[in-house]
Amino acid sequence: MFRIGIDVGGTFTDLVAVDDEGRTTLAKTPSTPDDPSEGVLQGLELLGESLKLDRAALLQSAERIVHGTTVATNALLEKKGAKTALLTTEGHRDVLEMREGLKDDRYNLRLPPPEPLVPRRLRLGVRERMRADGRIEIPLDRGSLERAIGVLAREEVEAAAVAYLHSWRDPSHERATREALLCALPCLHVSLSCEVLPQIKEFERVSTTVVNAYVGPSLSRYLLRLETRLREEGYEGPILVMQSHGGVAPIAESSRLAAGAVLSGPAGGVAGSLYASRLLGEENLIPFDMGGTSTDISLVLNGAPSLVGGRKVGGERLALQSLDIASIGAGGGSIARVDRGGILHVGPESAGAEPGPASYGQGGEEATVTDANLVLGYLDPARFLGGRRRLDKEAAAAAVERVARKLGIGVLPAAEGIHRVINTAMAEGVRLLTVRRGVDPREFALLAFGGACGLHASAIARELGIRRVVVPRVAAVLSAWGMLATDLFFDVARTHIGDAKALDGAQVKALFAALEAEGKARLAASFEGPSRASRSADMRYGEQVFEIAVPLDDVDWSLPDPLPQIVERFHRRHRELFTYALPEEEAVLVNARVAVRGILAELPQEPQLPERPPAAPQTERPIWLQDWVTAPVYDFAALAPGQGIEGPAIVKSDITTVLLRRGEKAGVTPQGWLDIAVAP
Repeated sequence: MFRIGIDVGGTFTDLVAVDDEGRTTLAKTPSTPDDPSEGVLQGLELLGESLKLDRAALLQSAERIVHGTTVATNALLEKKGAKTALLTTEGHRDVLEMREGLKDDRYNLRLPPPEPLVPRRLRLGVRERMRADGRIEIPLDRGSLERAIGVLAREEVEAAAVAYLHSWRDPSHERATREALLCALPCLHVSLSCEVLPQIKEFERVSTTVVNAYVGPSLSRYLLRLETRLREEGYEGPILVMQSHGGVAPIAESSRLAAGAVLSGPAGGVAGSLYASRLLGEENLIPFDMGGTSTDISLVLNGAPSLVGGRKVGGERLALQSLDIASIGAGGGSIARVDRGGILHVGPESAGAEPGPASYGQGGEEATVTDANLVLGYLDPARFLGGRRRLDKEAAAAAVERVARKLGIGVLPAAEGIHRVINTAMAEGVRLLTVRRGVDPREFALLAFGGACGLHASAIARELGIRRVVVPRVAAVLSAWGMLATDLFFDVARTHIGDAKALDGAQVKALFAALEAEGKARLAASFEGPSRASRSADMRYGEQVFEIAVPLDDVDWSLPDPLPQIVERFHRRHRELFTYALPEEEAVLVNARVAVRGILAELPQEPQLPERPPAAPQTERPIWLQDWVTAPVYDFAALAPGQGIEGPAIVKSDITTVLLRRGEKAGVTPQGWLDIAVAP
C-alpha cells in the first residue's frame, strides 16, 4: 500500500509515494494552471511509471492521498474569486474599506486605497444589533434581511459573507440569516463569521470571512473535480487537504473553511521540516523552500514551529491560525530586469509554468534565474527533469545577453549577477525571520528544499554566517513528502478577554474543557482513530496591540486555578520570541484555543542506505565560479552512507541539482541526505 503526497505549485506539481517499508518514490511535472487536476493526474502517471504500475493500479493501491493546493491562494492573489456580497450590521458596511485605519505605506501620500474584495453596492447593512455581553439590543429585522436577499438575487452573486457585530458572543442572528439565504438562494455559498473566526476585532473577523467566501467556490469546485476524477480511476481512500496551520482536513472541512488552505503548499514544507528535525536530531532549523515561483522561509525553534494569528495574503487580512512563513517572490522562474537607472533586479515577477524560462522553449523570452544557472553551467541541459525536458542553452544565453547589454557587461558576469542578486534577496528573507526578531541564524542549520534550492543554499548560508546546510534526498518534493507526516487538525477558539489577574481561574479552566469537547466532536464526525488535544492562548501585555500564541500543554490543568502557570508561560514565550519579557506588566488573555489532532499512522522511516563503496563521479563539466572550473558530477542516488565530497562539485538527481562551492564539504547521512559544512 502507498501513501501519496501531492503539492501543486506555481511552476511544478510535486508528488511522492511512500510504501509500507518507508521506500520513497518521487515525481515532478509542470503544473497546469487552467486545470490543476490535469497536472495532478499527469504526475500520478509518472509516479506509476517509476513504480511499474499504471495510474489506476497505483491509485487502487493507495491508502491515503494528502494534497496541497494553490487554488485558494491564486484566487486571492489574482483577484479571480467568486462574486461576493457582505451582509453586516446596519451602519458597519464600510469596515471592509476603512480596514484598520492605516495605509500599508503610511508615508506614501500618493498610495491609492486598496480595492475591497466586495464592492460597496454589495456590502449590505442588515438591521440587527448584538451587544458585546451577548444581550440582543435590536432583534434581527426580517424585512431588512429580505431586502438584502433581493439585492443578492438581482446581482446574481455566487457567495455571501455574513459578519454581524459581536456574533462571536451570540451567533443566533448569523445562523438565522444563513437559513433565510439558503431558503431563497439554495446554490449560494455562505460563510458565517461565527464559524470562520469567532473572535473579537471586527475588521479581522469581517476580512477573514469575506476571504473565505471569496475563495470558497473555486476551491470547492476544484476539490470536487479532483475527487471525482480520482474516484473514477479507482481510488477509494480519504483525500486530505493541507491547511495553513500545519495539519490536514477532509475535503468537506476544507471547502467550508477555504481560507484555511491559502498557505496549503508552504505548510507542507514546514510539516516535512519538523519530521526532518526529528530524523536529524537537530531542533533548530531554518526551513528554506525555493521553488520555481517563490521562496518560503520559516523557523523551527526547539523542535517546534511558530504559529501566528494573523497575516496578509494578496493584501487581504487573514486572522486564522497559520504557520509563521515568510514568502518572497524569488524562485527559479524569477525574471531579471534592468531599471532606468541601470540597476539589476530579479523578481518578484515570475515566468511561472507557462511560458516558463526562456530555456524551456515555450515562448518565454525574458531571462530568469534558471536561465542564468544554465549559462553558468550549473544545470545539465540534457537531463532536466530526468531528461523529460531538454533545456535550450542558446535561448537562455540570448535572454541573459539582453540583460547584459543593458548593464554594459558580458553574458557570464550578467548571469553571475542574476545568481548573486537572487541569493541576496533570499538571504534578506531569512534575516527578516531571524535577525530582526532577535534570533541569531548562526545557531541554526539551514534545511534546503524545493526544486531550485540546491544551487543557492550554501551561498545564502555563507552570507548569513550559517555553517551547516542539509539537503534531503527528497528535497525537490519535500513539501509533498511532509504532508504525509502530519495529522488531522481541528482548531477551536473563543474570545475570553481580560487581565489574567482579574479572571476567574475556574471559568477559564471550564472554557478550555468545553473547547476540547467541541473539537473532539468535530473530529469524530470524520475520523475514528486516536486523538490528542493541544491547548494554547493568544495573549499580550496590557499596552500591546497584538497577541502571541502561547503553548499551554505543560500546564497542570488538575489545579483549581491554572492562571498563574498560564501567565508564566506567556512571559517565557515572549522572551523566546523577542528576547525580553515584562513580568511586572499585566498579562491579558484574549483568545482561548484548543487544537484537536486526529493521529494518523506515522510515516514509516525511510530505510538506511546499504553499506557500499563511495560512488565515483559520473562525469565532469565546466562551471563558472568567478572563472571556469572543471567540477565532478555525482549521482545523488548512488552516494554511499558516510561518503565525503569536496567542492567544487555537482550532485544531481532527476529532479534537483546541488552545487558545492570551493571549500565546502558534504557528508552523506545514513538516509542518503547531504550534510554540507559551509566554508566561512
